Amino acid sequence: MALVPFDDRDGWIWLDGEMVPWREAKLHVLTHGLHYGSGVFEGERAYDGNIFKLHEHTGRLITSGQILGFNIPWSADEIDAACQEVLARNNLTEAYIRPIAWRGSEMLAVSAQQTKIHLAIAAWAWPNLFGQNRMKGVRLAMAKWRRPAPETAPTASKASGLYMIGTLSKHAAEAEGFDDALMLDYKGDIAEATGANVFMVFDGELHTPTPICFLDGITRRTVMALARNRQMKVVERTIKAEELQDATEVFLAGTAAEVTPVRAIAHHSYTPGAITETLLKDYEALVRMSPEEVTRRVG
Repeated sequence: MALVPFDDRDGWIWLDGEMVPWREAKLHVLTHGLHYGSGVFEGERAYDGNIFKLHEHTGRLITSGQILGFNIPWSADEIDAACQEVLARNNLTEAYIRPIAWRGSEMLAVSAQQTKIHLAIAAWAWPNLFGQNRMKGVRLAMAKWRRPAPETAPTASKASGLYMIGTLSKHAAEAEGFDDALMLDYKGDIAEATGANVFMVFDGELHTPTPICFLDGITRRTVMALARNRQMKVVERTIKAEELQDATEVFLAGTAAEVTPVRAIAHHSYTPGAITETLLKDYEALVRMSPEEVTRRVG
């Protein structure tokens, strides 16, 4: 199926407080966010017309901007409402939603004190990140690039610039026939995939790396809550790269990836088992519940 370019589609995008035709949602080539990576974004999914954990995503968007030194000039409630408006205006009930905030083109230098902060929100139909490969399990290469230390980059923010090494790592993995890449952190320990958190099963217990230099994902926290609801033991810890050979199950968790089984990491093979299957089904059921029921079950 041919790819439809993202700049040549029908629909509407919310841009700085106004709903504009999709093809007219443009910015200047000398925008600071383009040149210096001064942008933050979110990835959200709607199921049956409800945006899953919308307010939590909006809160992280606002916090990410503050970490990068700017305040988004819309309140959380206004951003939530705009996300819902975009969904409705595009006649979508099953969709991916992308809010993004960035520094504008008022000045172009490392210093950006006088730039205006912009906000755009788009939505489009987009199935699971890994498509048909998802249910049989995806294959991950080992990335050359590592997640930086928190003293060297704003790793607690969902900043656009931090995804550059993710793109490089995913492209290298795809060139070798893999679906994605597993990234290590600056110490050489397991971190995450290029756009999703990773979980592993050791001796029947669910383990996941402590997010010291990458996002503590909203889907990650949701999966952990679902596991605890099932009386599973959940362990957050440093996971050494050499422990890959000892895991019995591995899966990814993220808004775009949802819960996706992993069948191989480099030369290590895994078989999706009962824990992966249970949490995948629990997550699929949860996202179709009302926002009130989601809060009651997992907070």
